[in-house]
Amino acid sequence: MKQDSKKPVSTSSARRRFLGGAAAGAAATVSMGFPAIVKAQTPTNLRFQSTWPTVDIFHEYALDFAKKVNDMTGGELKIEVLPAGAVVPAFALLDAVTKGTLDGGHGVLGYNYGKQNALALYSSGPAYGMDANMVLAWHKYGGGRELLDKLYEEIGANVVTFLSGPMPTQAFGWFKQPITKTEDLKGLKFRTNGLAIDLFTAMGAAVNALPGGEIVPALDRGLLDGAEFNNASSDRLLGFPDVSKVCMLQSFHQSSETFEILFNKNKYNALPDNMKAIIANAVEAASADMSWKAVDRYSQDYIKLQTEDKVKFYKTPDAILQEQLTTWDQIVTKKGETNALFKQIEQSQRAFAQRAVSWDMDTNNNRRMAYNHYFRGKKPGAAAT
Repeated sequence: MKQDSKKPVSTSSARRRFLGGAAAGAAATVSMGFPAIVKAQTPTNLRFQSTWPTVDIFHEYALDFAKKVNDMTGGELKIEVLPAGAVVPAFALLDAVTKGTLDGGHGVLGYNYGKQNALALYSSGPAYGMDANMVLAWHKYGGGRELLDKLYEEIGANVVTFLSGPMPTQAFGWFKQPITKTEDLKGLKFRTNGLAIDLFTAMGAAVNALPGGEIVPALDRGLLDGAEFNNASSDRLLGFPDVSKVCMLQSFHQSSETFEILFNKNKYNALPDNMKAIIANAVEAASADMSWKAVDRYSQDYIKLQTEDKVKFYKTPDAILQEQLTTWDQIVTKKGETNALFKQIEQSQRAFAQRAVSWDMDTNNNRRMAYNHYFRGKKPGAAAT
């Protein structure tokens, strides 16, 4: 029988042939002018501005968000955050981002109230009993985001927006003496923003909207008789206890506010999809982290305001809180008659709140009962026995 004339190739011979071919291929690649090492892309740099002074914890939250994006992109995207006033005044942030003067920013929707009062529905008022985390749930899953995009399109804002950072209920405000009845607000020169301007104006106050960094100087010079800003840490850092020793807690004027992170739409759309995904996830990561940091820092500063700064805190009387709700109903009804989008947003919030707040109240425990059981009669921070 005739044998096959082809001899089997040895393993060593095959290996030499493969290595030789690979070397030839590499040489050919070099000879064709391809570099052996691919250089990293030039980082994309975005310049942001917050609406907060450097000293405020809110500016720290803006820096925290930027760091998360910068870290998660491995330096391919770098966000630099400047404080309020570095490029434009705090209330001019939206215009600056729309025009591309800034690539983005960190603020609150209430500061844009003058452009479309429906924007303030995302930051002002009682939100039908929802806390700020519920408002974020409505925004993401209940149609709020789509309505906000529609709002910005209506006013020609060239931005991409994200909501983040649920805030706790804000104080009624800082005053020279406790506010015990609605009549105490008559003619009182008071600082607030957003739809709370309409609320306190209707309740008799002479309202002046000022950005955070200008409030304490105005109180000190007597240009204001009272003011609200936000929380124990911000208020302490901004110097409120230096000009007032009376703070009224609990109010429906801004009981569920959130932060807004803005991008210029052209700059954002030019980013690759993976960076857009990182931004979206960084927003939510920063939102959770901010809420945890707030619990830690605000509770510490709440104690310091009482023990070191000698501030007296008073609960806002229920009669005033009820008057806020009644007045709010009148305001939203009137604005809804002339602003169809305002009415659409208000009704969307109301429908979401009706089921969400009902579920929350029926499901979650009464925290005051548990607190009184363990800590009643003890100073804040005392160890349980």
